[in-house]
Amino acid sequence: MIATIKGFGSFGRPAQMLFVNQAGINIGFYMLMPYLADHLTNGMGLAVWLVGLILGLRNFSQQGMFLIGGTLADRVGYKPMIMLGCGLRVIGFGLFAFSAAVPALIIASALTGFAGALFNPAARAYLAHEEPERRVEAFAMFNVFYQTGILIGPLVGLLLLRADFQTVCLGAAAIFAVLTVLQWFLLPARTGAEADSNRPVLTDWREAFGNRTFLGFSVAMIASYALSFQVYLGLPLEVRRVTGGEFGVVALFVISALLGMTGQVRLTAWCKKRWSPGQTMSHGLTVMALSFVALIVGQWFTGALAGLIAILICTTGLTVGTMMVFPFEMATIAALARGRLIGTYYGLYNLLSGVGILLGNLMSGAALDLSRATGVAALPWLVLLGGGLASALAVRRLDRAGKLTEPDLAAEQGRKAVAAR
Repeated sequence: MIATIKGFGSFGRPAQMLFVNQAGINIGFYMLMPYLADHLTNGMGLAVWLVGLILGLRNFSQQGMFLIGGTLADRVGYKPMIMLGCGLRVIGFGLFAFSAAVPALIIASALTGFAGALFNPAARAYLAHEEPERRVEAFAMFNVFYQTGILIGPLVGLLLLRADFQTVCLGAAAIFAVLTVLQWFLLPARTGAEADSNRPVLTDWREAFGNRTFLGFSVAMIASYALSFQVYLGLPLEVRRVTGGEFGVVALFVISALLGMTGQVRLTAWCKKRWSPGQTMSHGLTVMALSFVALIVGQWFTGALAGLIAILICTTGLTVGTMMVFPFEMATIAALARGRLIGTYYGLYNLLSGVGILLGNLMSGAALDLSRATGVAALPWLVLLGGGLASALAVRRLDRAGKLTEPDLAAEQGRKAVAAR
């Protein structure tokens, strides 16, 4: 933690504000969302399919609008999009607090998702723009605060639930309101290279979609999101299967958050000294994939304790692998954007990763069902192991081909000037 505190102080005020902002965003989000489904079903008596629709709309409106949010950040500026996103969360959570009408709940869910599509790519683009020489370290620190919010949020929400669910909603809305005000006063305005551009938006999108290296990297990284999302899907199901309770599920999130909070900065520095960004991402993906070996081996043992130990080992491996990948991944996206359209590239990347999560959930869910039908308990973990190793190999090949090295922009501009003469 000492390294984390020193590292935080080494960044400028805008970056520090972005770190604190991300912690606040996650605290506000996770103090409400884990308890929303139970409130809608048991508290309001809505049908399960309707609750699934409401929650699904939040995810759809966020994942589907990331590209638009990123483009707006490039054109309008990073600060306005971050503030607008937080402001929309205030409205969305306020609707959850005061309205029981289904149309209002649907609007609240859509606003909550669209808000994330606005501030997510904008915040990342702002940080990449603000710390161009220290992008890897900046995103490592960003992840520390990200994980801190995930750990604190559900605990705060649980405490406020002792009053009622409305108090939880209002508390979450208040956090986003405070963040909006703080950003207004403390976050300097920053714009990207394409601010106030007269170029058609479709031209920007064609450029991003036409960047073959970026698309290749995005496709190669898709499996990483399918793997990491198992902390929310496959592993909780496995915990309930082997223990019959929920305590182990809580342990998954606590372990993941604590590792991110205490080890991210040191692990990133350690990796940066030894490997290139491409090598680090490839090694991290390998660690993520191999973490499922613990679950495969765990099938050979009987008893809830052995099963829970295997799950916790898998969780640790997934978390460490994600910690290795994330800072270099975020820096690589900005590098592949070549200093232009950074918000658009982050938005498109988030959109593609959302597709990866969807496909990964479908495949892993189908594998889980098939494993129960056939009695081959290790089948879903074998699928994830293979997908993760394939992803690691694809990233390694891109790195060996020199595709993931940030171009020398000055030299490239010089070549263009010579060619134009």
